[in-house]
Amino acid sequence: MKSILKPLLTIAAMALGMTAIVPMPAWALVELNVNKGNVEPLPIAITDFQGGDALGAQISQIVTADLKRSGLFAPIDKSAFIEKIANPDATPRFDDWKVINAQALVTGSVSKEADGRIRAQYRLWDTFAGQQMAGEQFFANDANQRRVAHIIADAIYERLTGEKGYFDTRVVFIDESGAKNARKKRLAIMDQDGANVRYLSDGRSIVLTPRFSPNRQEITYMSYESGQPRVYLLQIETGQRELVGNFPGMTFAPRFSPDGQKVIMSLLRDDGNSNIFAMDLRSRSTTRLTNSTAIDTSPSYSPDGSKVVFTSDRGGRAQIYVMGADGSGQTRISFGDGVYSTPVWSPRGDLIAFTKQSGGEFQIGVMKTDGSGERILSSGFQQEGPTWAPNGRVLMFFRDANGGPKLVSVDLTGRNEQPIPTTNFASDPAWSPLLE
Repeated sequence: MKSILKPLLTIAAMALGMTAIVPMPAWALVELNVNKGNVEPLPIAITDFQGGDALGAQISQIVTADLKRSGLFAPIDKSAFIEKIANPDATPRFDDWKVINAQALVTGSVSKEADGRIRAQYRLWDTFAGQQMAGEQFFANDANQRRVAHIIADAIYERLTGEKGYFDTRVVFIDESGAKNARKKRLAIMDQDGANVRYLSDGRSIVLTPRFSPNRQEITYMSYESGQPRVYLLQIETGQRELVGNFPGMTFAPRFSPDGQKVIMSLLRDDGNSNIFAMDLRSRSTTRLTNSTAIDTSPSYSPDGSKVVFTSDRGGRAQIYVMGADGSGQTRISFGDGVYSTPVWSPRGDLIAFTKQSGGEFQIGVMKTDGSGERILSSGFQQEGPTWAPNGRVLMFFRDANGGPKLVSVDLTGRNEQPIPTTNFASDPAWSPLLE
């Protein structure tokens, strides 16, 4: 049997009389086109999962919250439900769900196995077509109850939109506590919805700019524990830490290459110029990619690793540039009013997110990779540092409000902005890939 938290899509589902995905004519099944300009949230009914005492209701609540927060789904209040699902394996009374305009219905159950593991199963129904769209089951230990709910939400999201979800992910960030002039900054990690916060550093030294590896549960970050900024690699699960290098001068914003084999960063030399360097993590050899008398910083690889986006003030003020991964073909792509910073390439490869200062405001926006189609998604007094969800549909950033920074997410329409709950102030988020 496969490891916990992996869906047994065919064998286990069929053993329960379920089908992983029932092949149906495309016209017969409800779907949500997320590529339209305006997307009306899909009305969906999510029943409490049967069994497991309070656990079934808890899993249902997490699935509901995930889908609602995406902005693509409108969960129907349970008080409107007519049919009370007693057997989640039985075919629902579809007329009872159509009358409350539930275009999709989720039923499920939770039970304890003899070995102590949790078994959670769900079914997704198209109420108007009167057919099951999907059904899966998952096994997990008690410590991974929330992950089961996130995985189910991802499966529903993917089945109804045709795109990967992003709920079974984590976010690493800087937790900030204490007085404003003496902030304690700790490296922290949490689920993408703000739950399960865990601290990765003790706060005795300033830490900055954590970034996830694209293919491992590993992060790179900066620490001032020696009095000088140093770049470290940290294995999240084991706590094993490794010094990447002790570079002279200041080091800024290290990021991984898409294959996880390199780290790209900007280094400030004694002459006051900042240039971009890439380090091979296996050989520890360093390659200089820019050689200007300006400040070149905030590099980010394209998903295929062939290009790098960065900011430079070589034209008089900070703008966005793109170059080959070897430093060739350095080309300016932003020409709007204001100052640009923190560009990040989308995991889909189609957009670049950025921070922009213009007209006394800080703005989070996106543009196409050639600089065209610039759109501002959010404006505020002081906000910056966008990071992409792994499906390229949502951004998270931090905004100063009420005395300190807090995390916020926004989708590509700019209309679905959501606060991310954290115990303390929080800054500089970095989104993980989907968990394995």
